[in-house]
Amino acid sequence: MRLQNKVILITGAASGIGKSTALLFGREGAQVIVNDLDEAKGIETVNEITGAGGAARFIQADVTHSDSVKAMVEQIIQAYGRIDVLFNNAGISGVGALHELEPDAWDRIMSINVKGVFLPSKHVLPHMMERKSGSIINMSSCIAEIGLARRASYAATKGAVLALTKSMQVDYAPYGIRVNALLPGTILTPFVENYLRTSYDDPEAAVASLKSRQLSSEMGRPEDVASAALFLASDESKFMMGSPLYIDGGVTFGKNA
Repeated sequence: MRLQNKVILITGAASGIGKSTALLFGREGAQVIVNDLDEAKGIETVNEITGAGGAARFIQADVTHSDSVKAMVEQIIQAYGRIDVLFNNAGISGVGALHELEPDAWDRIMSINVKGVFLPSKHVLPHMMERKSGSIINMSSCIAEIGLARRASYAATKGAVLALTKSMQVDYAPYGIRVNALLPGTILTPFVENYLRTSYDDPEAAVASLKSRQLSSEMGRPEDVASAALFLASDESKFMMGSPLYIDGGVTFGKNA
């Protein structure tokens, strides 16, 4: 029980990496707050956690709207008195070279992926500062460190999240708050599986191409990222501050011959 009695808010926890993390955190003894816009899938995640003997509740909130996030945080504080860990996981992908992007598409991914980290952090931090403890985990991506074709908007958001993480750590270290970032590679989430099916004439060839750029020769699974999030949420990572944690199968720093 590495997270025994910790109150943990996970945004975008109804599916993919967020859901896998919520399930793992529940097994590790946390009180898991499942946040998402999708109420049905969010409640499904909660039911899986509680069905396995864990503790969880669902709160619907839009991470791009300040009033919505503020109300969610206030509800958690009223119910539990604190938030020990915030996992800013909610996010979307974006495809296209810069000249192909429409302004509305650019604004949407910036809002969800960057503002969606800013607002939960903004409203949770005062409570962590008061208690002089807390861990914030921000979802970046290895694309913040490498170039990848036709991912301009997504790369811009994940680079911003990584830079924000480092700056946040400097500001909030005096309050005993740790801020770290996860940098996954290509993870085989339901979203990615659907993208491969609908965007490629030969999805199997697309998967093979993705695997070929990994030193591991395999794509990551949501559980791989959840395990890394567990480390950052637990006290085991107490000496990690402002750090990027790569879960990318070696794609960032390696190159197959």
